[in-house]
Amino acid sequence: MSYSELFCQSNFSFLTGASQPQELVTQAAFYGYDAIAITDECSVAGVVRAYSEIKDNKLNIKLIVGAMFRLVDLKVVVLCPDREAYGELCRIISNSRRRASKGHYELSTWDLMSLKRALLLFIPSGNPKSDEHWLTWLVKYHRDRLHIGLTCYLTMGESHYHRHCMDLAKTHQLDVVACGGVLMHSKKRLALQHTLHAIKAGCDIQSLGSNALSNSEYALRPLHQLVKLHQSEYLINASLLANRCHFDLSQLRYEYPSEVLPSELSADSYLRLLVAKGIKKRFPAGVDEHIQATIDKELSLIKEQSYQYFFLTVYDIVQFAKREGILYQGRGSAANSIVCYCLEITAVDPRQISVLFERFISKERNEPPDIDVDFEHQRREEVFQYIYQKYGRKRAALAATVITYRLKSAIRDVGKALGLCETQLDYFIKNLNRRDQTTPWYEQLSQHGLDLSTTLAQHFVDLVHEILGFPRHLSQHVGGFVISSGPLYELVPVENAAMVDRTVIQWDKEDLQTLGLLKIDVLALGMLSAIAKSFAMLNKHYRHDYSIADITRYGDDPQVFSDISRADTVGVFQIESRAQMSMLPRLKPQCYYDLVVQIAIVRPGPIQGDMVHPYLKRRDGIEAISYPSDAVKAVLERTLGVPIFQEQVIKLAMVAAGFSGGEADQLRRAMAKWQRNGKLYPFKEKLLNGMSERCLLYTSPSPRD
Repeated sequence: MSYSELFCQSNFSFLTGASQPQELVTQAAFYGYDAIAITDECSVAGVVRAYSEIKDNKLNIKLIVGAMFRLVDLKVVVLCPDREAYGELCRIISNSRRRASKGHYELSTWDLMSLKRALLLFIPSGNPKSDEHWLTWLVKYHRDRLHIGLTCYLTMGESHYHRHCMDLAKTHQLDVVACGGVLMHSKKRLALQHTLHAIKAGCDIQSLGSNALSNSEYALRPLHQLVKLHQSEYLINASLLANRCHFDLSQLRYEYPSEVLPSELSADSYLRLLVAKGIKKRFPAGVDEHIQATIDKELSLIKEQSYQYFFLTVYDIVQFAKREGILYQGRGSAANSIVCYCLEITAVDPRQISVLFERFISKERNEPPDIDVDFEHQRREEVFQYIYQKYGRKRAALAATVITYRLKSAIRDVGKALGLCETQLDYFIKNLNRRDQTTPWYEQLSQHGLDLSTTLAQHFVDLVHEILGFPRHLSQHVGGFVISSGPLYELVPVENAAMVDRTVIQWDKEDLQTLGLLKIDVLALGMLSAIAKSFAMLNKHYRHDYSIADITRYGDDPQVFSDISRADTVGVFQIESRAQMSMLPRLKPQCYYDLVVQIAIVRPGPIQGDMVHPYLKRRDGIEAISYPSDAVKAVLERTLGVPIFQEQVIKLAMVAAGFSGGEADQLRRAMAKWQRNGKLYPFKEKLLNGMSERCLLYTSPSPRD
């Protein structure tokens, strides 16, 4: 037999669903389901996680996008058979969320009436009068796309409910579809679901009473159990309905606004024109062959990846800031782009550093570029309002940030749900030492009065572990804007943020990256405000008109670096932390590039990779500098043979192992994540073989290596 689950809520139905979307699709595939619909309440926030899990692990199951809604005593599930229906779903989610305060929604009858393509599952409440009223109303507008969803939870009196559903179906000549109303992927999550319910209700679990789930049948169930619970006709109807759903998230196409483009020019020709103007300004004496070749390479790849509108949109925003005298600076991987330098998005002169465009964009990475632009923190709101005024709130919104349970919030909320005293929980949290890597948190609490031998304490520990990482609610990203050519709500639902006049989409930056959708990071930096004030004072008192790009153009001031080497850097951005200040007297920076090394070396990667001491010894002449080849020397010479920068990882993979630029960047990204998901291992064979071919491995690595 075949079966498709069409009513399933993940933990993105906040404090209701007790399983991650990834767990649900994996379990459904294990049970042999043909399809599963993720139908969180008035939300598609979790569906990208499910899509990514299926895609990354090549699961043999179809994902259906949908959502569940409540209106008074009406419960209805909306499913998306095609792209148009998905747009309808996003629109009614946006409308419902925008009418209410953050975290709530208000569905209207007009929203449901406006659906023309979506499929609907009516979930009877069991109240004959109410169900008849709502079903009669739904049949009037959606007869050909309406079905009755039948759930089976093995509860007392359920046979009467089933007869009621069948009577409704017969009266209105509708098909009955078996569905689970699933809240968890495994029955073992029942205790966690009760805990989430209690947190949401603001009480302890015992106070839930009959409002709590009566059993664990709200979990995904094996096919052989479903055959016993439902008539075969209802199971077949579920599969038939799933077969009508052809929409896939990969069908989403993102288009940037056209306002940034003159009517007589194409996006590519306009971008090239702006870059040509920028070359004249940034390189008044002309560019050498290497710089020009890099610019041509960047522009070709930008065109190939269709990112022209993205660059033009960022250019438009920074030009607004420039006109208004708002100091800004592009940072991060964008500093590896000479195109960004020519467009005045970043002020990093490529002649002062070794730029590596593959760190920014590559074919193999198949991900959108990430351009972070910092603005004066006191004036960033002006940039926000410019974006809203130019594109409108229907086309511009902030990306979401998924707030998840961390240890302290998990201890507090789970403890309260289990009835532990709030004063005791406060005491536990206050005395928790997160820096202690040797003593587990629960053993630390046992030292402060938690009796681990009791059943309550054991439940407490288990539930805290289960809830860690669960989404708690959506918040707004610090400045990641998504701007679209058409209504944004046709691409992703938009809802109100807690801050007045702020709207956020229901996906975070990881989800946007999964789908290849672009965002622009409009960030705030207090140090830029300080620099802007310094520039104003220099202009007022000394008639010096400086810009960010000018700071390193006039040479390095020995007096400044003397102060820096003594760690006299309180209030100096990026070298004011305790760790940085302790390193400064040891490294003794003498020029701008030394500062680049200083900032990069005080990071977990170089420290854990044992790169700090070799670099300092070589810098002080204590240790000899050597290179296995001239190609490696060209990559590592400026850092004395010690790899410190991520760009060097990319270049080393290219020259030492024969990786392409994009493959090397994938390796760099995998290195940052390998301890969590093992994604470094697929590169092992290519890396070792490539280095062996180039005679850079003097001994064969052991199996452990």
